[in-house]
Order: sequence, then C-alpha cells, then structure tokens
Amino acid sequence: MEKINFNGRVAIVTGAGQGIGRMYALELGRRGAKVVVNDLGVSRDGSGADSSAADKVVEEIVKAGGQAVANYDSVATMAGGKNIVGTAVDTYGKVDILINNAGIVRDKSFMKMTEEEWDLVINVHLKGAFCVTQPAVRAMKENGYGRIIFTASTSGLYGNFGQTNYGAAKLGLVGIMNTLKLEVSKYDIKINTIAPTAWSRMTTDIFPPEFEDKMNPQFNEPMALYLCSQENRATGQIYAMGAGWYGRTTIVSGDGLCLGNAKRAISVEEIRDNFEKISDVENKREHESALGIFEYMGPLLS
Repeated sequence: MEKINFNGRVAIVTGAGQGIGRMYALELGRRGAKVVVNDLGVSRDGSGADSSAADKVVEEIVKAGGQAVANYDSVATMAGGKNIVGTAVDTYGKVDILINNAGIVRDKSFMKMTEEEWDLVINVHLKGAFCVTQPAVRAMKENGYGRIIFTASTSGLYGNFGQTNYGAAKLGLVGIMNTLKLEVSKYDIKINTIAPTAWSRMTTDIFPPEFEDKMNPQFNEPMALYLCSQENRATGQIYAMGAGWYGRTTIVSGDGLCLGNAKRAISVEEIRDNFEKISDVENKREHESALGIFEYMGPLLS
C-alpha cells in the first residue's frame, strides 16, 4: 500500500497543543509536513494561557525528525489569524493545509446562558475560523493549492442539551464551508468539515468512563489527514466519525409541493392542508449551492 505523505507541504493546526489537534500535528510531522503548532495553552473553557503546550508538541515533532514551529496567537482576532498564517509564510514560505481545530466550551442550558458565555464560544469557534481561514486562503490562492478543514460537531448538526452556543458556532462553520467552496474551487482549494467524536478534556463530563478507551482521539486523525492530502478530491462535504466509524452527513431537501401560480397569494389553510406533502423528504436531494432550490420552483417560474 502506497503511503500518503505530506512531503514539501506546510500545515497549520490550530489548538494543536493537546487532544485531537496534537495528534493531527504529530502525524502530519511524521508524514513529512512542516507544521505550525498553534495553541494558547488555555483550559477547556478558554481561561488561562500556557505557551508550553505548543512548545512540547513542536519538541515531539522535531525529536522524531520533523520540522515544526510554535505559535501562541489567539484565533479569535484578525490580528491573531494573520500572525498564525504569517508564522507559516515567514518560516516556510507558504501555506498548503489548514486544520481549524481550536475550541472551547462554556456549556449551559439556553435559559441560563450569559452573553459572555455565548460570545466567548462563538468568537473562538466561528469567528476564529474566519480570522485564520481568510489569510490562509489568500496565501493558498497565490500557490493554486490548498486543503482546509473546519471542525464542526454533532452538537451543531443534530443538537445536544446545554450546548446552544457551541452548536450554533459549529453549524455556522458548515455555512462558511458551503459558500467558500464555491469561491475558491478554481484554485484547487478543497474545503471540508469534520464532526469528530473522542474522549478528551472537552468531553470528560459528557461520555461515561467506560468510553475512554473506545473513543480514542486517534480514530479521528485518519479522516482529517486524508481530507488534507493531495489525493483527496472531495470538497464541501461533512464527515462525522468516532470509535472507528466514519460516515458522510448532509443537508437535503424533499420534493416539496408547488402551490398557486406565482401570482396569487397562498393562504395559511393551504399550508395546513398540504403540510404532510410539504414535509415529505422520501425523495431527498442534495444541492451544490443555494441555487439548487430553484429547481423545485421551476413549474412556477417558467
């Protein structure tokens, strides 16, 4: 079996000082990539800071014969994002791969959540992905190549009690991907989203203790690295995973129902009387962009 390698590639992994991000960085380094290890060294709720987290991962990569450099900037500001990407360009001359992995949690039921708890999580996950990805895309466009990963969550895709801030941020990343994939496709920049599930400091109070060995963070690493490889041609896709299971998930629409003639008003009662047909998704379809929805309106618009 021919091994996938990243020889000559430059990769940025945010939040790479611990957990899944650390594993991404180490494996990229083992497979030949030059790695920017970004981490503030904060706790899982975003408090505190310890630069040694990133330094230790860099030491591991270098000790194994790879090349890596640490970066301690926050992803949650444009200045921080530019500095993270700048570290890669200044040190290694380019950026080929970006894994947006940095994250925090501030779990609270919706009615008890504070504005601060909302803003902190949105800023790191959603705004943070924007702040780092925009300068990274600029660098990738210059080279006509790039691979970008957004890290979503099943909490955003399907919901999870007490995580409205986290879920909103994570599903928002899918929205970024859906549009950005269209804007950069001609530059051979592939953008995908993963929803990893693993035992980590982020999930110690969510999973039962007996899951610790079975939900090994390493199981998320192969999918992320494949999507970052030159061999991968998929873009704009969402992949969920955990414990060695991998599967694509997607947003679909059903056939729906055309009412009226695009001229007369539609009544509330017509919706009520046809609600079952409107809600039916048996004949489901995916769409490459928002324009796909117009296919259903064809009979009314022609």
